[in-house]
Amino acid sequence: MIKKFRKFYLLAVVMMAVVSVAQAQDKVIDQIVAIVGSNPILKSDIEAQAIDLAAQGQTTEGDMKCEILEKLLEQKLLLAEAELDTNIVVTDNQINQNMDRRMKYFIENIGSEKDVEKYFKKPISQLKSEMSEMIKEQLKTEQMQNTITKNVTATPSEVRNYFRQLPKEKIPQIGSQVEYEQITLLPVITEQEDMDVKSRLREFKRRVENGENFSTLAVLYSEDPGSARNGGEMGYLGRAMLDPAFATEAFNLKVGAVSKVVRSEFGYHIIQMIDKKGEKVNVRHILIRPKIDPKELEKTKNRIDSLSTFVKNKKITWEQAAYLYSSDKNTRNNGGLVTSQKTGSSKFLMDELDPDVSKIITGLKVGEISEPFLSMDDKQRQVYKMIKVLSRSNAHPANLQEDYQYLSEVFLEKKKDETYRKWIAKQQAKTYIHIDEIYSNCNFKLKSWKK
Repeated sequence: MIKKFRKFYLLAVVMMAVVSVAQAQDKVIDQIVAIVGSNPILKSDIEAQAIDLAAQGQTTEGDMKCEILEKLLEQKLLLAEAELDTNIVVTDNQINQNMDRRMKYFIENIGSEKDVEKYFKKPISQLKSEMSEMIKEQLKTEQMQNTITKNVTATPSEVRNYFRQLPKEKIPQIGSQVEYEQITLLPVITEQEDMDVKSRLREFKRRVENGENFSTLAVLYSEDPGSARNGGEMGYLGRAMLDPAFATEAFNLKVGAVSKVVRSEFGYHIIQMIDKKGEKVNVRHILIRPKIDPKELEKTKNRIDSLSTFVKNKKITWEQAAYLYSSDKNTRNNGGLVTSQKTGSSKFLMDELDPDVSKIITGLKVGEISEPFLSMDDKQRQVYKMIKVLSRSNAHPANLQEDYQYLSEVFLEKKKDETYRKWIAKQQAKTYIHIDEIYSNCNFKLKSWKK
């Protein structure tokens, strides 16, 4: 029965194989070049992505179209599984943010919007419309890939064994790294500004309850650039990804309800519940950040100048100053030691640092304390900051003593890749896959695409 179905399906594909489609201003002949299950891959899909990658300045040593085809083959396998997983959700907000990043990159590398339209031979609006579904599929498949590997871990013994078995020529080189500590002082928000911000948000809440559209108000007034353009919508997020005060209020809302004014480390919000799925919520919010009075900014500068003098004159230790006075909750209990939110490591390559911090650190010796300087914290708030260089290391071959964290990450990625490849092979074995002969010479990473 299966063989008969495949013959019938293949016959139908042959009959469909060549269709006319409008692309830009010219009519071109499109063609189905591969099939995964019941999902076709068109020649135009590959060519569109090749143009997209070229516009982003990406090149390859191999055959780009073959590499794109293999990615699309993987994507179709992942997409089929993602459609069955109710935890995998892609919102318009996520699509629009991804779209905005791509368009910004196109404009930066090609020129103005008119230059982008000329390059792609179509209006920006049409380009965005055509890219939207492709981005949606890519985001779904990325989530599916993360689901496949989310339970993969690396034990210390596995990392040690991995490193000891590496040939000398395969041991990675580690660039120059730096560890640093910081003390930050956040300017005080005046009571009047605090009251004014809360009053504005209460007025927005009243207007929504009287029938105005929350999304429209978010576009007009929210100071969260990431969500404002999407009507304040944030997409499905779990508690751990939200500010604690924000999460507490958001998770207690009913669909359509608008919260009271909520204070977080980012500012003040009102929140509207869109939907809840399991342990994730999708909400809209309007964020207003209290403005800093120039007088308060000057007072903060004077405070950190005095604190810097006390530390340098050894009237108070750096650690005591961090614990007693620093506004940074993430570092003040650890002597001001800064760690990567991504890896947890306290060692940074210079190009991983914020530009303002990198500039200051470049001129400091180990143990030296900087002069106070105006900067931004991780909540995008103005702060005065001073930093102390804890250690520097020169470029060197990786070793377990100094670079365990890095080697652990490398090994974990290797293990995740192996898990993912096994999943792909398993899906290949039970899925109908056909690749046109015009791609028979492709040197795929996975030879098993060609059955």
